[in-house]
Amino acid sequence: MIEQAFEQLGLTPRETQLYQTLLKLGPSSIRDIAEHSGINRGTAYESLKQLQGKGVVSYFPKGKRRFFSAENPDILLNLAEEKRNRLDKTIENLKNTIIPNLHQQQPEYHQTNVRYYEGDDGIEWVLRDILNVVSEQDHKEYCVFSSKPIRPFLYRPFPNYTKQRVKLGINVKVIALGDGGEEAELSERKWIKTEGAVDASYIAIYPPKCAIISLASNNFPSAVVLESKDIAKAQQIIFDTLWKML
Repeated sequence: MIEQAFEQLGLTPRETQLYQTLLKLGPSSIRDIAEHSGINRGTAYESLKQLQGKGVVSYFPKGKRRFFSAENPDILLNLAEEKRNRLDKTIENLKNTIIPNLHQQQPEYHQTNVRYYEGDDGIEWVLRDILNVVSEQDHKEYCVFSSKPIRPFLYRPFPNYTKQRVKLGINVKVIALGDGGEEAELSERKWIKTEGAVDASYIAIYPPKCAIISLASNNFPSAVVLESKDIAKAQQIIFDTLWKML
């Protein structure tokens, strides 16, 4: 745990070992540090210079020798806060400048990004993606085609999905293939009567994406997510037209 925390602060395992050795020894010569840490003098000296540059070790001359000293452990919290501030600034730059500029460098044509997911973990990822994408939009709503056979398996990996959706203030319109389906808050539902068996399927339209979830043999779920403004727009037109007719 300690090494992981130090690594997050930018310290290597060797630097972590030397810092802890110095804390125990107090101000020490390079010979004593190397002896107690088990690291040869040359390597220890280079690492101590790195630690000095990072502000966690200092030194002072004593005669012809240098004595190194570990800074108070509270300095580590300062390092973490400085790193967090830099990371916050980087995130803001990514959001406001870098990513918009990179988008402008993309060609004008619309490329479709296709991703495949399998199993309960994959379906949970798709459901969370729906919430994440729609929650960032001004009009928090998405549309769904859903058949009866898929329903017992759809929310199995994410049983509180509907509660999360409602909490985020997201509306959903559902066109159900076949009877059944539960009424829920912030949802509207219309039905298409079907004759005979209907395959298990679920299509979510949440521009710029569409997700298609189905069941393979032994009720093993799989999903395809298409990221394309053009495809999502076409699917939205189909859904809206059919919604008005029902």
